[in-house]
Amino acid sequence: MNSRRIVVVGGGAAGFFAAIAAAERGAEVTVLEKTSRFLEKVRISGGGRCNVTHACFESREFATRYPRGGRQLLGPFHNFSARDTVAWFESRGVNLKTEGDGRMFPDTDSSQTIVNCLMDAAQKAGVNLRLNCAVESAVKRPDGTFELALVPERRAPPRPVSNPARLPDAFVPATADEKISCDRLLLATGGCRAAAAGHLAVALGHALEPPVPSLFTFQIETPWLRELAGVSALADVSVPAAKLRERGPVLVTHSGLSGPAILKLSAWGARLLHDLNYQFSLLVNWLPEFDLEKILHEFQARRTTAGAKLLVNVPFPPLTARLWEQLILASGVARDTRWAVLTRPQARALAQQLTRTEFSVTGKSLNKDEFVTCGGVNLGGVNFKTLESKVCPGLFFAGELLDIDGLTGGFNFQAAWTTGFIAGGAMAA
Repeated sequence: MNSRRIVVVGGGAAGFFAAIAAAERGAEVTVLEKTSRFLEKVRISGGGRCNVTHACFESREFATRYPRGGRQLLGPFHNFSARDTVAWFESRGVNLKTEGDGRMFPDTDSSQTIVNCLMDAAQKAGVNLRLNCAVESAVKRPDGTFELALVPERRAPPRPVSNPARLPDAFVPATADEKISCDRLLLATGGCRAAAAGHLAVALGHALEPPVPSLFTFQIETPWLRELAGVSALADVSVPAAKLRERGPVLVTHSGLSGPAILKLSAWGARLLHDLNYQFSLLVNWLPEFDLEKILHEFQARRTTAGAKLLVNVPFPPLTARLWEQLILASGVARDTRWAVLTRPQARALAQQLTRTEFSVTGKSLNKDEFVTCGGVNLGGVNFKTLESKVCPGLFFAGELLDIDGLTGGFNFQAAWTTGFIAGGAMAA
């Protein structure tokens, strides 16, 4: 029996994965979760379906999906990849399915399947699980062990648990002035919404990269755009002020623009857009497969083939009829204009609108629960072969507390599984 005493701070995806990996190697492991619920972000992720990973099984390619941390993750991905994640869950009775865009979900389409799997694995491995245990401070003792001061979490009353039977009967909340010790300490407290969230890492000698949001949508006040809520299109989107450009699906929402292309822009430009105070000009090319002259040539052809018809009644594929009509009006062309009387200046103005619609972004929108943070523990202070601190031996990190964040599509969870698995194994060694 491995007598190594390990404490994991954070009962999320990375913390649980690390705890299971260490306990299955014989270590004595305790997970401390400051809230009243384990694995909450897993439960709500993917609209309640949990996008576990992405069907990309070449490590070098997978690592390119991280605006921050991709280079550091390359080695870890060779040791525990998306393929290993699929095998890990399948070996525990959870099958994953792949959707058309590469995202992988449990075949039940329920995140509770993943939560239950992780809870079962932790309990079978003998992990000691404790809720309502916030860590106020962590100190490295002269003998190399750690002393943690615990306090009960008082910010919110306990919420009902969806499956109480899966919680150990004896889980114990922190008591006032409680202290515990351990040989190895893992910090897996998730994304730092505020710098204070990384206070334990700072107290133990690490520097934090200032946290800013990633994976957010753009607020746009333009009335005609908001009237199109629910419409989607394949488009080129760019932010000239930040030299950012992406191509992909764009979704119109009641507050502005979302969709994969917008989320990718927000991820790669997280710090740049923060520096712009989320107020900038966004350009949208609704017809990225067409150049200006090709569009004008098509307009000329329609003067002949559809001259008597109204522009609004002859959509321009692949644009939806609703989007096509609003772009016509936004270009200054009247709704009752017929193709036969469309002037050259009007045609050019419409073509410009189709390929270069300019919006003023006035802010960002975040899902208050499903969030991703750019920032966290500076990666230079971490050994990515083991996820151990370079400045405080015995201290380990996993998950989004590190300055690592991926694009939408399962990449952030894969970083959690990989760093947790490697840290857990190294701590138990």
